[in-house]
Amino acid sequence: QVQLVESGGGLVQAGGSLRLSCTASGFSFSDYNMGWYRQAPGKQREFVASITSGGTTNYADSVKGRFTISRDNAKNTVYLQMNSLKPEDTAVYYCSCFVLSLWGQGTQVTVSS
Repeated sequence: QVQLVESGGGLVQAGGSLRLSCTASGFSFSDYNMGWYRQAPGKQREFVASITSGGTTNYADSVKGRFTISRDNAKNTVYLQMNSLKPEDTAVYYCSCFVLSLWGQGTQVTVSS
């Protein structure tokens, strides 16, 4: 079954850290670029970070220097390490393989002030 499953969300205080994981199955994970997106209440889904099959990374300006995307092809997993979290980072975070139009179910991240 082709799917992405996220985990690692939760409630954290401002300034804290969380690590999100996204495990892929059903396709050749190492061949594809992967990304993280987020959607806050009442707002459109927005890009957060991406990583190519070769490991090149890209970040939204709002998270640059605070978030780090990485991947472990042996585990078919992409990670999002989030540090120095702010209340405005509160959102549902989604993992995606955009080329395959594949999205995970999302994981809630809530940052309290």
